[in-house]
Amino acid sequence: MNLARRCPALLNQMCMSSLEGSTTRRAFSPAPAVKQPAETRCHNLGVEKTGRQVKSGGASTSGAVSACPMGSNNSRPFSALAQTLSSTTLEQRVEHLDQEDQIELDPDQLLRECEEVLQSRPARPHRNLICPKDAGSYCHQLGPSVRIMQWNILAQALGEGKDGFIRCPLEALNWKERKYLILEEILTYRPDIVCLQEVDHYYDTFQPIMASLGYHGSFLAKPWSPCLDVEKNNGPDGCALFYRHSRFSLQTSICLRLSAMMIPTNQVAIVQILNCRLTGQQLCVAVTHLKARSGWEKLRSAQGADLLQRLRSITSRRGEGSHEQSARTNPLVVCGDFNADPSEDVYRRFRSSPLGLDSAYKLLSTDGQTEPPYTTWKIRPTGESCSTLDYIWYTRDALRVDCLLDIPTEEQIGPDRLPSFHYPSDHLSLLCDVSFRAEP
Repeated sequence: MNLARRCPALLNQMCMSSLEGSTTRRAFSPAPAVKQPAETRCHNLGVEKTGRQVKSGGASTSGAVSACPMGSNNSRPFSALAQTLSSTTLEQRVEHLDQEDQIELDPDQLLRECEEVLQSRPARPHRNLICPKDAGSYCHQLGPSVRIMQWNILAQALGEGKDGFIRCPLEALNWKERKYLILEEILTYRPDIVCLQEVDHYYDTFQPIMASLGYHGSFLAKPWSPCLDVEKNNGPDGCALFYRHSRFSLQTSICLRLSAMMIPTNQVAIVQILNCRLTGQQLCVAVTHLKARSGWEKLRSAQGADLLQRLRSITSRRGEGSHEQSARTNPLVVCGDFNADPSEDVYRRFRSSPLGLDSAYKLLSTDGQTEPPYTTWKIRPTGESCSTLDYIWYTRDALRVDCLLDIPTEEQIGPDRLPSFHYPSDHLSLLCDVSFRAEP
């Protein structure tokens, strides 16, 4: 069958959810607390599929995807396959995946389908890729740039059931169309690495679609997700990390439950060490979502300190099989919704960390030292909130930022703010291209 003809049916099949049809999910009650290590490796990777060839920086090979079996089983339609694969190693599974004949999606065809479904909605805000002033001053780089996307996509259960966006019509949040807006944003920019927060449709939407586009994915749910308090929820929300398998291979994947003063909290992070197939370089990528709301600044600071300490340990490790620690740390990118503006202590912790991190989006400012005026803008019953809460941190001595996706203007966002008919989340997506700096 012609691939273009089967794309719409395939997408509908992949994107089935309880909010659209037959199954009503009951609220999930957390199991009795069991003491577990805060850091666990994702050995039981769950569902894995091979992907199609996708262009990225001139490289193009088949990809693979895996998903950490975290969260409620209610949101895992592929649990039988996950159980079958649980006893095999990562290497055995990847080798097995390369031999499977899986359904492939054409990203251009899927993007056209998104546009057709959304033709009755206003166009998304136009955004330009901006090169920082000093991007061309350092020419010794290794390989083409790596495109990274950071985005809190707004959990469906929270958008419809708890967040109370008083200027956003409920029909604008309908998952049947909103999922296409999210996919359209990702397909427009074709990132090599995608870091998402508030994902509550991982297993029934993002995992199968991204797998068929050539991405390898991992998901980690919050231990007590607020989504589970919403009637007819689709399971817990959490963080998701995808990388393009044609560009990277996975060396290490670690799931973290963040602590504050040695006490486990409800916030999580995924950390992965990736091997670049083009340059042989290693890149450590982390995605997280810190505690929300004002009044929790000290908790966010403690969570940030915990994450930084763990990242320092993780990035200093050598490859598997080595008993020595590396004298140099791996280049690091940390993406997340920190729920903290630049005046908070957690921001200062990251800026002054021994890891040598800097915030990529400061480079959009004229002085190179100022964050954007906002990355989220919403109106709730408590009032209007316009804040910078989302960041892409990178190792400034090992990586160079080549370009960034600019921030839409107030006029482009519109008087009703976010989310809206033309934008699916209350947070803006962030995107930058980074390249490895050649060592002196």
